[in-house]
This record gives sequence, structure tokens and C-alpha cells, in this order.
Amino acid sequence: SMNRSALENGRGADQRRRTLLAAGAALACAPWSAFAQAWQPSKPIRIIAGQAPGASTDATARALADYFSQKLGVPVTVENKPGGVGMVAGESVARSPADGYTLLMTLQSQMAQAPALLKRPLINPDKDLVPIAAIGVGPVVGVLHKDFPAKTLAEVIAIAKRKPVNVGNYAIGSGWQMTLNQLAKDTGGQFNVVQYKGTGAMLADLFAGHIDMGAGSLAGLAGGLQKGLVKPIVIAVGARSSKLPGVPTWVDAGFKGPAYEDLAEMNMLMAPAGTPQPVIEVLERLVSASVSESPRVKSVRETLGAEDTPLVGAELSTFISRSWPTYRRLSREAGLSSD
Repeated sequence: SMNRSALENGRGADQRRRTLLAAGAALACAPWSAFAQAWQPSKPIRIIAGQAPGASTDATARALADYFSQKLGVPVTVENKPGGVGMVAGESVARSPADGYTLLMTLQSQMAQAPALLKRPLINPDKDLVPIAAIGVGPVVGVLHKDFPAKTLAEVIAIAKRKPVNVGNYAIGSGWQMTLNQLAKDTGGQFNVVQYKGTGAMLADLFAGHIDMGAGSLAGLAGGLQKGLVKPIVIAVGARSSKLPGVPTWVDAGFKGPAYEDLAEMNMLMAPAGTPQPVIEVLERLVSASVSESPRVKSVRETLGAEDTPLVGAELSTFISRSWPTYRRLSREAGLSSD
């Protein structure tokens, strides 16, 4: 009888485990509305964007704001506060009450890099902010001005060995800049990096021919590519894209290692540290649902050529723990850090 009772207990435990797993799976697939009761905002929400209009960060923030507003029933506004390696926007959010009413949308590379690049960062991104979700920017594409006398990466490198190539960079410490530093080391090419506050300003100079080369997401570059103002030569960050047939990644072009393979770029939604877990869960679900439910989010992602699933929870933590240390180490190795 003891054996039968142990067997029944075992069956009961198995049944409970199956029920829990099923509940977990249902939770993962549940529409965001199942979580709506966990947090019902009662006043407007602000999203502070760490880059200027024209960047994927801004476009993503505005599309999500539109969707959040529909689903949560309160106005959601976007304010742009570029500058200071994302710290101007980051500080503004970190110093706000941790109640879900002030959120940050920023390039994850800037949160990774601020502690490496700045002697006294205004905040500690690892401790003063909590990541909620990361949503892909699609491929970051390296492009040349239409009149630059090269058509391939190999030809650019050959020219750069003879004389410096002027290259625009959309954010100090970006994956693009880290990779260019490594490329200079590996090939002996000279890349004169010109710093811009955001993609918009850099692309204006690139389209006008004031610089030779630059990189950006398809949000900013699509128009210039369509009009033939620039020509794509490499997928600088991200995977090969059906929108850019024949354009190689660094690995395709024969370059391997962390600088060429680990520097993913994402737009990251963050909140002040200490934001209650129910608030974070509602926002996680909203971001996850937005990619299939919001026409505006879909449209932005289509423009960006983004085909990923947003990262939340444990997956997001794993991504950060791999990506951020690589960014910081490469910055210090490149002599970019201020200490």
C-alpha cells in the first residue's frame, strides 16, 4: 500500500508539473489582455528616446507608443533626448519615479558602452535601469557614397591602405565603430571616423558627399539606397537580409572574431530600477504582442528589414550578458575609454 501511495504521489506530481508547464505555455502565448489587470495606468506615459528623429530608435519608440496607448487606454508620448552616449535620456529616466510612467527607448550599444567611454557616466546602466525588452533594428548596412571609386569591401580596403577614408559614425562606441577599429588593425586600412549625434545628421552629410562611407539601419538608408545616393557593401551588424541580396556580412567577407560577430544592435525598452514586476510584465507582453498585432510596429519592422522576435526575460538577460562585456572590452582595447 505504501508503494501504491508513493506511485499515486508520483503521478500527482507529474500531473501538477504538466499542469504548470501547460499554464506556462499558455502564459507565453496569452494575448497581452490577459495581463491588463496586473497594471492599469491612470495617467499619460512618457517614452524618452535616446536618439534624434530619423533613427530606428525614434521610429520604434513612436510605433510602440501608438500601440501602448491603444491597449492601455492612456496617452503615450515620445520625447527625444539624444547625446552623452545615451546618458542624457538614460539619466532622465533613471531619476524618474519607478512607476512605469517614464520609460527609455535606447540603442543597447550605448547602454553597453557608456561605462567604458565616459569617465563619470551620469548613471550606471547596469544598476540604475532595468531592461524590459529588446527589439531588433534589422541589418545595419555599411554604405559608400555613389561617387566613391569602389564597389566592394575589398576595393574600399585597398583604397584605405593608400589614403584615409572618411567614415561617418552614428553614435560613439557603436558596433560599427568597434568593427572599423578592428578592420584597421587587421588590414592596415586607414578609416578617419567622423562622429555624429545620430543617424539623421550623418546620412545628410553622406548623401551630400561630405563623407565617403557610413552605416545605418534601413529606416534611414532605404530612401538613399532606392535613389542610388549610396551603394551597400557590407552588412555591418546583423544577419544577411532578403532586402539586400548579395550584400555580404563581415564573416562572408572573410572577417571573423568578436568584433565582427558579437556586436548585435537592438533598440531596448528600459525603466527605472525598482519598477514593480507587474508593470514590467505588462510592458514585456505588449512589446512581444506588438510585432504581430500593431500595423504601425509591423510597418517600421518591414522598413528596417527586422525579422527577429523581441527578447524579454531570461533571453534578454542572456543577450546582455554576452553583448555588453564584448562592447566594453573592445572599447578599452581600441583606446576609446576615458580612463
